[in-house]
Amino acid sequence: MNDLSEKQKLTAGLEYFPSNKEMQAQRMHAKTQCHLFNQLAPKDFKQGMKLLKGLFGDCHNFWIEPHFYCDYGFNIHLGKNFYANHGVVILDAAPVTIGDDVLLAPGVLISTASHPKDPQKRKKGLETAHPISIGDGAWIGMGAKILPGVKIGNNAIIGAGAVVTKDVAENTTVAGVPAIVIDQNNNKP
Repeated sequence: MNDLSEKQKLTAGLEYFPSNKEMQAQRMHAKTQCHLFNQLAPKDFKQGMKLLKGLFGDCHNFWIEPHFYCDYGFNIHLGKNFYANHGVVILDAAPVTIGDDVLLAPGVLISTASHPKDPQKRKKGLETAHPISIGDGAWIGMGAKILPGVKIGNNAIIGAGAVVTKDVAENTTVAGVPAIVIDQNNNKP
């Protein structure tokens, strides 16, 4: 595995060095695109969506309010009718796959990156990353944090300020720190 690039290690879910020149260049590109997007006048929204579309891995019709930040962009995969309100951050060292009709409230943080428990590995600057998936129709409340490796089911609701540390079943509402189930009947009147 020593012959893999740091990007290949990242993609494979292995420990990688984010300070590697290739990885730094990838992040700088994403930060530049996000900066350009965040500086646009509100009337230039079509140009902003075009900038982000060129950055993301896949996307359909979507709307993202500034300010928006991501690490790489190429690991972000958006379904149809995606909406992100102001101040959303997606740290996409691993794939972040978001389904159709998903809503993100202001200040949502989605982070795939993690650091080793071993202090010597942390000192060396190693990281790992674990994919996150968010199902169709999910609603992520204001200031919620989605941690590495989490899968959120279809039509799930994440309460404002929640810290989601484990998977959330479909049609389930979670809230709190750490997030716990508070309702399992989101689709019922």
